[in-house]
Amino acid sequence: MKVLVVKTSSMGDVIHTLPALTDAAEAIPGIVFDWVVEEAFSEIPVWHPSVRRVIPVAIRRWRKDPLTALRSGEWGRYRKALAAETYDAVIDAQGLLKSTLLATRLARGKRYGMDRASAREPAAALFYDRGIAVPKGMHAVDRTRRLFAGALGYTMPERRGRYDIEGPPRAPADTPPYLVFLHGTTRHEKHWPEVYWTELIVLAVAEGFRIKLVWGNAVEQARAERLASTNSMVEVLPRSSLTTIAQVLSQAAGIVSVDTGLSHLAAALGRPNVVLFGPTDPGLVGGYGDRQICLKAREFPASGRSVDPAVFAPLTPEIVLATLDRLLNEGEAR
Repeated sequence: MKVLVVKTSSMGDVIHTLPALTDAAEAIPGIVFDWVVEEAFSEIPVWHPSVRRVIPVAIRRWRKDPLTALRSGEWGRYRKALAAETYDAVIDAQGLLKSTLLATRLARGKRYGMDRASAREPAAALFYDRGIAVPKGMHAVDRTRRLFAGALGYTMPERRGRYDIEGPPRAPADTPPYLVFLHGTTRHEKHWPEVYWTELIVLAVAEGFRIKLVWGNAVEQARAERLASTNSMVEVLPRSSLTTIAQVLSQAAGIVSVDTGLSHLAAALGRPNVVLFGPTDPGLVGGYGDRQICLKAREFPASGRSVDPAVFAPLTPEIVLATLDRLLNEGEAR
């Protein structure tokens, strides 16, 4: 059975789709998937053993300069790749008009997606041959698992979903142990205060950890370098591919992260991860997997600290490190 998956972005959403492939592979022996995904995230699908082919799409870039995409032939090559197969099923797991218009409707095969009551953009359901009802109160991972089960005709397993990542290959473990701090995210109000990161570094180094920092743009690089300048046990990694970052995360003793796509990668790799939430709610999109703890700043008493963003003031470095220590100790006790 050949299935085309349309899940283009964002990083966390792409990672959240992997357990649905695991369910389907267990239910339908021999099933293979092709996957339409944004070019920036094209490394991720191939980590799953059931993915045969990745079809990169550049919706974000094309929207900025559609004429260049047409004149260069890039759009034509993409459409040719998309139409190269006739699929037993085309599953639009994005649920947006842009994904439907630029991918799902152009593919060859019976089209499935969430129905009007379930989709993120109800109008997208007009382009499906069959809409699948999926409850909105479920975690994003389980919503996608339910969609695949309905489209492909099996019952979603009751157990928690498994990512089943085969790659990336592991790098040799470093000693002494290190932590990775994932400090970069999209919106200012989702950032844990920089002064708190600095204090957490001091506390973690005192416990014998080294710290590794990753970054993805100039703003994040500058923040990482400022944090590293405060302590010789902090290393700023060079700008890296997702595969390389996954290798670093896979060997970390533990991770502290804000609400960001790389936090979902840490969850998929099964690494101990404390995720810090300020204005956003982790209920439907928080860490999914073993050894994931989401801390919501609003659930802690006022600290009296004046920080920016102010919403994070109650979630102090002492609370974060104590939570991580507990998580690591629980893992050692197993």
